[in-house]
Amino acid sequence: METAIAETRPDDAISFPHARENVTRLPERSPAERSIALAIFILSFLYLCVFRRATWIDLDEGIILQGAQRILDGQVLYRDFFSFFTPGSYYLLALAFRVFGDSYLVAHTLLALVGAGFSPITYLLSRRVCGRQASLLVTGLMTVTAVPLRFVVLHNWDSTLWTCLALYCVVRLLETSSSRWAFAAASFVSITGLFEQSKGAGLLLGLGLGFLIIALYGERPNVFNVRYLTIIAVGLAWPLVITLIYFASQHALGEMLRSWFWPLQHYSTANRVPYGHGSLTDEIRQNVFHTGSLGIRILKAMIFSSPLWVPVLPILGLAFFVRLSVRAFRGSCSQADWRYYVIIAGSISGLLVSVVIVRVDYLHFIFLQPIFFILLAWIIDGRDIRSRFFERAAPAIGLLFSVSLLIMALAVFFQAHAKNTYQTRRGPVSVQTRDTVIDYVQRQTSPGEKMLIYPYQPTYYYLTATNSPTSFEYYQAGMHTYAQLNEMVRELSLDPPRFVLYQPTFAEQVHIAWPNTQASALARDPMADYIMRKYQRCAVLTSASEWQFLFMARRDLTCPNN
Repeated sequence: METAIAETRPDDAISFPHARENVTRLPERSPAERSIALAIFILSFLYLCVFRRATWIDLDEGIILQGAQRILDGQVLYRDFFSFFTPGSYYLLALAFRVFGDSYLVAHTLLALVGAGFSPITYLLSRRVCGRQASLLVTGLMTVTAVPLRFVVLHNWDSTLWTCLALYCVVRLLETSSSRWAFAAASFVSITGLFEQSKGAGLLLGLGLGFLIIALYGERPNVFNVRYLTIIAVGLAWPLVITLIYFASQHALGEMLRSWFWPLQHYSTANRVPYGHGSLTDEIRQNVFHTGSLGIRILKAMIFSSPLWVPVLPILGLAFFVRLSVRAFRGSCSQADWRYYVIIAGSISGLLVSVVIVRVDYLHFIFLQPIFFILLAWIIDGRDIRSRFFERAAPAIGLLFSVSLLIMALAVFFQAHAKNTYQTRRGPVSVQTRDTVIDYVQRQTSPGEKMLIYPYQPTYYYLTATNSPTSFEYYQAGMHTYAQLNEMVRELSLDPPRFVLYQPTFAEQVHIAWPNTQASALARDPMADYIMRKYQRCAVLTSASEWQFLFMARRDLTCPNN
């Protein structure tokens, strides 16, 4: 049975002018809603476990996997190997490996848990102003399309979970004025930054703007008194202080701070793409939208339509935030749920900024889909927020979005049932297309052996249990500097490994994923020159992504027998 219970508030509770008594649903106080949230979590986890062994040997997944492996081997992030990410994902995954075993299955089980954690939070936050049916619909659509679309171990997913937890705690803070929720919210905001600095900064910006509007137009913004501000400051500080102390004790504090700010000068320029960029080649676009019968083209257009409208959701969130702020300024914020809408719309606005300053491709919107889809629930069934247009169009919007996402979810689901299974040194993996790299490399190398994989495929390091001979896992032209590339060459030349796995045509693929890469960044490559001078080609291998690699041996050695 649905409930709409107003939680009792202390005398110093935050309140707002022109707002009637708060009647926001508090689903946590209903046994039925708590049971639904738990069931959503369990079902989401079981569904995501379907994808645990499926892979397409993603380019980026090996960054965190191999970094966690280095930590297990006794290395210290920033001091012994390079990364411009904050350290959270590396050490969380290393801890999971230490406790449960070092395998690809453990890493993907942890990812399934992270993805399952999104679902009850999306549901509970939506349920406060939306009906159960709409909240379940949006949560289900998010669950089957967000993490499955890129089921790879990335800091993006971890940081989104902490963002969701922070936002949930902030909403509970507004509802209860409890110092415990204030401390938890501030802690999760800080932890978000320790998993992805841009997302943490964007979340802090969005929450700050939301609380500023609440402070300006609320009658008694007690969250800003000395007691609450002290609690919030402590919550923000303690994760950062522990991190600083640890890396200082490892003589890596300076390198850590330089690495955290490194993306400000190097990342965004090389990774700048058009808004909602989908990384589709002209050939793929031709095959998707211009081949087949009319029915097939419509079906494929439905599958690929989400990149057109998902990036629009946070823009609508920003528009909602501006609208709510203007209404408050005019003294007409009469709806009971005003502060709830302000804090979530403000957070969405701040997170949109974090995407804009980093990379506005489609996938970076998918990474925040558990939060952005709360806005979709508002559009379908939000109380006191929708314009007449959205009220009338809600059934059609819900139907179209549902069909689009469900078709895409089915396509992703069937991809999980891969045809080819390979036994790697980190456990079995399944891929859709044949991969000749894994078996060949494992036949020719020993576990733990150093072997250069160049320029960009660190996932093979982890799966084959080989290690980079340098302090870098990969090289991206236009993002990494020439000084870093020369450092890679110097480290390689000090102790050249027996073998190199080299992709000579990688530069031809750069314009697809990184269209803003400058031609000057691709004009010279001292590492490629070194490889061609010092190594000889032994075999041509094909990856699951249908990219060709050269397996090369040092010229003073003979090529191994196949």
